[in-house]
Amino acid sequence: MKNEMTLTFDSLSENEGFARVAVAAFVTQLNPTLEEVADIKTAVSEAVTNAIIHAYPGEVHTVVVRTRLDGETVELWVMDEGVGIEDVKKAMEPLYTSRPELERSGMGFMFMEAFMDQVEVLSKPLEGTTVYMKKKIQKGVTEQEA
Repeated sequence: MKNEMTLTFDSLSENEGFARVAVAAFVTQLNPTLEEVADIKTAVSEAVTNAIIHAYPGEVHTVVVRTRLDGETVELWVMDEGVGIEDVKKAMEPLYTSRPELERSGMGFMFMEAFMDQVEVLSKPLEGTTVYMKKKIQKGVTEQEA
């Protein structure tokens, strides 16, 4: 089964919750476990929050979340056309934050990597960032197993 959806929303912090719930609802077609849903929600939340806080400091622009279901695999793209990341490798280091004045923990990419099977970050300064994430769903408990 293949299925896709795309969400486009303003880079406002209140839209982070919308994005994570919408993706979680879409993914339920694959019958994930509650833990898998929680993992995906956390990863989406971190990626969207990064786009909102870092891509467009002090401005409201667009964030796009694309989700593809292919067999038992969930693929996610969180995209912005913001300021981009100068050094992706450094940005992905635990505890690194480009906005220490906001008391950010610098753990977003680490959480994404912990909860998803694959995370890739593509970014160009002044052009934007795409965070790609992938997770294979192991299938939740079926009625026969319950």
